[in-house]
Amino acid sequence: MSAAGRIARLRGQGRWDEAASLADDPLLRAELLTEQAMFARSAAARAAADVELDRAEARLELERGRGLHAQFLIDRAGEDPRELAHFEAALAAARRAADPLLEGRARFWIGLVHQVVRDDDATAVPHLEAAYAAARAHDDPPLAAYAIRHLAFAWEKAGRLDDAWRGYVESAALRRTQRFWPGVAAGLLAMAEAADRRGRVPEARRLLGRAKTAARRSGVGALLDRVTAAEQHLRARA
Repeated sequence: MSAAGRIARLRGQGRWDEAASLADDPLLRAELLTEQAMFARSAAARAAADVELDRAEARLELERGRGLHAQFLIDRAGEDPRELAHFEAALAAARRAADPLLEGRARFWIGLVHQVVRDDDATAVPHLEAAYAAARAHDDPPLAAYAIRHLAFAWEKAGRLDDAWRGYVESAALRRTQRFWPGVAAGLLAMAEAADRRGRVPEARRLLGRAKTAARRSGVGALLDRVTAAEQHLRARA
């Protein structure tokens, strides 16, 4: 029986809390728990439903902010102040839900705004560190890969080159483990650019070759174009 079928069966038997435990969607969990509160007159279910609604709100605010960040990357125009506002609202909702992993995700995106949009690593780094700690504590490899990658950018700018290299390597390895090929390609490209900045040109060439393979595997043409442009830039300086 599918998960949806099991949820429907448990719901029909008035076993709402068991049904909610099988649901991935916080809105569905809230719906089930609210139904339990109404039929069973359960104050505990009513309170639990509010927590799930806070989780849903946090996720919605994160996606609204992420959409605005994607638009920033497309346009490279000025900052849209709604982006940070959405991520801060997501953080507040995650804290109301007492969900440390969701809080870590919100902290990551707040850090990203400060780092990428505002070029303010001093403000960004504590958020990125908190995100990385949450990812490691709650076994979220995608969040860990993003957080350590952006910490590496900050460390490199601060002259902590060995720490930065370790961060780039860890991020790419995490993404390879997940078979997230766009992320692998972007990670290898960052490593190649870092190697080039450190005068390690043969290593940069090797990494760009691996990045091209991953970009082709990902099927993302724009990413392949970025890797190809980096290769051409390296050849032009040879």
